[in-house]
Amino acid sequence: MTRTTPPRPVDVTAIFPELAPFARTAYRLHPRNGAPTAHDSSVGGPLLWPAEEPWPSCAGPHEWDKPKPVRGDHAESLEGVRTTRRLLREEASRPGPRAERLRPEEREALRQANARVPWPANPVPMLPVAQLWARDVPLPGLFAGTDVLQVLWCPFDHDEDGKPYPRVTLRRRTAADVTDVLAEPPRPASVQYSGYVPEPCLLAPERVTEYPNLMELALLEPGLAEEIEGESRWEAAGVRLDALVAEHPDLDPDDAERYEDLYRCALSLAPGWKAGGWSTWGRTDPVDRPCPACGTPAEPLLTLASTEAYGDSGTWIPYEDRDLVRWGHGDVESGNQAALTLGDCDTLQLHACPADPAHPFVDLVQ
Repeated sequence: MTRTTPPRPVDVTAIFPELAPFARTAYRLHPRNGAPTAHDSSVGGPLLWPAEEPWPSCAGPHEWDKPKPVRGDHAESLEGVRTTRRLLREEASRPGPRAERLRPEEREALRQANARVPWPANPVPMLPVAQLWARDVPLPGLFAGTDVLQVLWCPFDHDEDGKPYPRVTLRRRTAADVTDVLAEPPRPASVQYSGYVPEPCLLAPERVTEYPNLMELALLEPGLAEEIEGESRWEAAGVRLDALVAEHPDLDPDDAERYEDLYRCALSLAPGWKAGGWSTWGRTDPVDRPCPACGTPAEPLLTLASTEAYGDSGTWIPYEDRDLVRWGHGDVESGNQAALTLGDCDTLQLHACPADPAHPFVDLVQ
């Protein structure tokens, strides 16, 4: 499986050479539905986990530990989430009116799968979210001398910093040390909601180059950010927005009303799941991300995304996906095959300490 991002509509460093030192390598992960094994890089797939190593669990606190849970008193069955998705895929694959595609017994199974279940007991086994192999994503900072990075989370909200989202844990390991793989890891019986359950996906990592979000660039190099937001350098280089939109049909006019929109949407940060690169901002202005252990500014490690699309812009759609009719938020068949939904279609970004990757990571929701 290969995914190829089209070249950017404009070579931004040809217009702003001062931007070149800010270039960073990122790997778009391109999760697409499949049947990964423990020896694959994946989202939502099995992990290369030693049989003798305890599986991580979360002791809370959770909603049900509060006197008055703010999100009700029931959860969703993990098996019910998977059954619902399977039945909906089968429904979508059949011809005829939608109301007639499911058989009566399937409709009853769908009703039962959507039934709410009681909160689970503590501790909650963590759910596999992602696994990256160094051979597929050769960014040294990801692995810190190992060759496998694993991400798990508790599929329930945790109100750290007033932003409810799953609690994440990371593991790094050397594959050659795992001689006996855990065949049946424990799984949580229920989850906060279906958007916290990743669909099994294989990855097609692709190296791209990123530049800082304009808000972050304004802190790093204010004068350069102002010039990118202006018109003179662009127009002196012969870049006109109306001509650019006409030349690139996938460049949505709304993403090129101003030069700063063009930079933000099509020239700086790749959307979707990725490793490395620059931080995404938008929900808030940029904030410092110091390492909790030593204070060194933490750098992007991994971005877990609710969608592969960035607004309505099609410039980031890989060539291999151009036949997809839909490319929107929450669309399991196209823009979100991993089927995750975080907050209001947000990203969960994990940042690591460049001085010592063994230090605690920093997370950021944007």
